[in-house]
Amino acid sequence: MWMWMWMWAELLVVPRRAGLWLLRRRHGGTGTMRLQAPQFQALFTPGLRSVAELFEKKNYELRIAGGAVRDLLSGVTPQDIDFATTATPAEMKEMFTAAGVRLINNKGEKHGTITARLHEQNFEITTLRIDVVTDGRHAEVEFTTDWHKDAERRDLTVNSMFLGLDGTLYDFFNGYEDLKSKKIRFVGKATERIQEDYLRILRYFRFYGRIAEKPGDHESNTLQAIKENAKGLAGISGERIWVELKKILLGNHVNHLVQLMYELDIAQYIGLPLNGNLEEFARVTKNIQNLSPKPMTVLTSLFKGKDDVTNLDLRLKISKEEKNLGLFLVKHRQELTKGSGPEPLRPYQDFLMDSREANTNSKIFELLKYQGEEQLLKEMQEWTVPSFPVSGHDLRKMGVSSGKEIGTALQQLRDEWKKSGYHMDKEELLSCLKRP
Repeated sequence: MWMWMWMWAELLVVPRRAGLWLLRRRHGGTGTMRLQAPQFQALFTPGLRSVAELFEKKNYELRIAGGAVRDLLSGVTPQDIDFATTATPAEMKEMFTAAGVRLINNKGEKHGTITARLHEQNFEITTLRIDVVTDGRHAEVEFTTDWHKDAERRDLTVNSMFLGLDGTLYDFFNGYEDLKSKKIRFVGKATERIQEDYLRILRYFRFYGRIAEKPGDHESNTLQAIKENAKGLAGISGERIWVELKKILLGNHVNHLVQLMYELDIAQYIGLPLNGNLEEFARVTKNIQNLSPKPMTVLTSLFKGKDDVTNLDLRLKISKEEKNLGLFLVKHRQELTKGSGPEPLRPYQDFLMDSREANTNSKIFELLKYQGEEQLLKEMQEWTVPSFPVSGHDLRKMGVSSGKEIGTALQQLRDEWKKSGYHMDKEELLSCLKRP
């Protein structure tokens, strides 16, 4: 819904998207945007109101920071909300303690973050900071009361904005304009931001996939800065890289972005094969778009063999479940395919029934996604795995006594049951029992 309003004196409200007003001076000067969207109003829980009152009493400034601001301006309810303040950690601790507020998770205190718990809700609040020393992975910081300097140290313009609790937007680097234009830019000089933390290279790719409207809309100086600094990713922990890479794999434009990683010499530093199967990757990512795959399912299409999975694990320290899924897909993506007859799902059903491995059904679901078999995936997910109706006890009642005979007979009946499509019941199976 568009909103128009004329204001007396020096301000004019210019219509923007729903819930956003831009207050602009008639005779020039900086504008002030005020957010009144329902997603913003919904943030004001009893806990947040209590926090706001405490900061206001002490005259400490408190604003919503970073990704939550970006999400709110996009009309999205943020999953996590970070707050920034002019109060130091010591001042916050004193204030909260005096008010009887419980403080938790003190690990972030040395970085300026205090976590307070009010009304069954946690609030992470960080003192404004300046990076004093950076080594490409971590930063030594000093506290400040300068909002501009704190924004200056952030990675991307769309992540550098603050939002006052009255809805006022504080945007020092045109982040809102970039968000509207769906542009991803580093704050200031790309090279400087990247060299402060080389993981920002992957964050650039991640947010490009999240925000950009089309592939290939990059600024040349940004790509040049990324290529010149790609080697810095070699010093970043595998765990941090994997967190970002998984989000890239599930975002938009993933084929374009991974192709670009190879062009910019990034792949070799983040555990990807030197000669990845980009043709297969393009095919799979096209077919898998609407099937909600796991990140490993998407990534496996780059791999030519199990060694690629092993090398990825050595670099990124992926979970055992992720590694096993990658190995499963590499092994079975060619040999386990749909049947050519009237029961195309049977090969997958038979494989599941014969398997003794854990989580085989979920692995088969991912294999079907990899193969782009949307209808078979739906049928497999709806298929109720039947229980074999015959037991050793049933065979003993028929006079089969030795353990070896029981084992042989059970396997014989399982084969018959399998041939029937798992439809034969106990009586039918026992009637066709052949004693060895």
